[in-house]
Amino acid sequence: MTIAELADELDGEFDRACHSSNLVNVPSRHLGSWRFNDDPRTLRIAGVREFNRSLFEMLDQAETPAEAAEAFETYIHAVFGIDPEQRDRPTGSRRRFRSSYMRLLRGWGYDSNSPEGAVIKGWVESRFGLLPTHHKEPINPDKVDVWTAYVAEKMATRFHDNSIYVQFDLLYEFCQWQFRRFDPGRTHVTLFRGTNEYDETKVVQQIDRRTAVVLFNNVLSFSSDRDIAGIFGSRILEAQVPVTKILFSNALFPRHPLQAESEHLVIGGEYRVVVRWD
Repeated sequence: MTIAELADELDGEFDRACHSSNLVNVPSRHLGSWRFNDDPRTLRIAGVREFNRSLFEMLDQAETPAEAAEAFETYIHAVFGIDPEQRDRPTGSRRRFRSSYMRLLRGWGYDSNSPEGAVIKGWVESRFGLLPTHHKEPINPDKVDVWTAYVAEKMATRFHDNSIYVQFDLLYEFCQWQFRRFDPGRTHVTLFRGTNEYDETKVVQQIDRRTAVVLFNNVLSFSSDRDIAGIFGSRILEAQVPVTKILFSNALFPRHPLQAESEHLVIGGEYRVVVRWD
């Protein structure tokens, strides 16, 4: 099957998994399609750079990724009044802190179907217009109760007391700035996801025995290490992920909760993947 034939066959397939609008400069339907991944373009969340000029002026003075990360964390902690103790505070701590992107990343690391995971999925939905396809179980029009439970978790006040979506806006824009500054010209990163089943993934088209177009959740984890991905299942999905779809990369921070698995958080949608077996 040629790429043109595949495009004709899949046309309209993604419509059910996206909103009609978003806060970036690409229509949601195209952003979530595998065709965007083949020819990605720069994404900018509206207003983030304009309202945080001082952050990017600080970043422009950084000479190394470590210096840039330190500047970013300093800015976030100052603007959002985050107690430095939260950097290493366990998620289950009884002490009440202001919500922070780091705490949500830690919760995601424990379980992507956690309440923290719902908030991150909600942020992707709000900014990129991509609907989640799974939260604890598949989300579809026949299961209103599943959607209602997801909405209740993503809007929970325990995580929305400190402009958490704005924090993730800055995290995304910082990651994109890091790639452009320290790895200019790079358009894709080869990443891996291990699974025993397709679990949260819908197979849209099986092109051949090893190649498929799949619909991922609106945000998901990959690893840059194939061996680590294999820990999570004997079936390895290998994808060429556009840099512009990376929300978080483990290599960008000297101190964060997702480092052990060489983890990347990636904006989802359709991807053409190569399926490998250990």
